[in-house]
Amino acid sequence: MQELFKEMIKNEVKPLLVRHGYTKKGLNFRKVDGNLVYTFNFQKAKYNTVSLVRFYINGMIHSSELAELQIVTPSGAVLEEQAHFICRIDKIVPAAPDRYSLTPDTDLVTFSKELFSHLEKAVEYMENITSARDIVEYYMNITALHLSEETFHYLLQNGDTTTVQKYLQQLHAKYGAQKRWTIFEKKYAAIFASYGL
Repeated sequence: MQELFKEMIKNEVKPLLVRHGYTKKGLNFRKVDGNLVYTFNFQKAKYNTVSLVRFYINGMIHSSELAELQIVTPSGAVLEEQAHFICRIDKIVPAAPDRYSLTPDTDLVTFSKELFSHLEKAVEYMENITSARDIVEYYMNITALHLSEETFHYLLQNGDTTTVQKYLQQLHAKYGAQKRWTIFEKKYAAIFASYGL
């Protein structure tokens, strides 16, 4: 099954993604377009066997614009390729499973056809994200804590205080009762103070 997985990546996945402008390195396919770096990662599950290979497909986008707003690491460097947008394929392609499985009983024709269809839809979805604002909007729409600090910086730099207040209210409504909220609240207060709010 391991060999079958390798052949599938080489003979089916690679040609599809190369056609869309991606280059392959290991199990990662990457495409640079202006300030954005798009990546598809094929992540093998931890406990695969001779007769079973499970894998996930992760979609990621790095934005150089959002990277400039990030807190630096203890060494003083911003993580250059840290993904700002990240999700499993089933989050952006409803027909896709949360993970794929290859076994000796797998109908390879059907499997390949479905995988091909899911990847085409995932590429289309990701390539409709064309700016830092699109990434910020995605996480605001699902009221996520992920990227929330960068989102506040981004909105405040653009003078969008109305959206800032609305997003803060959304976050408080969803996470305000959790113990960790006080940590985020302090971080947000520091961000707002840095913009004179």
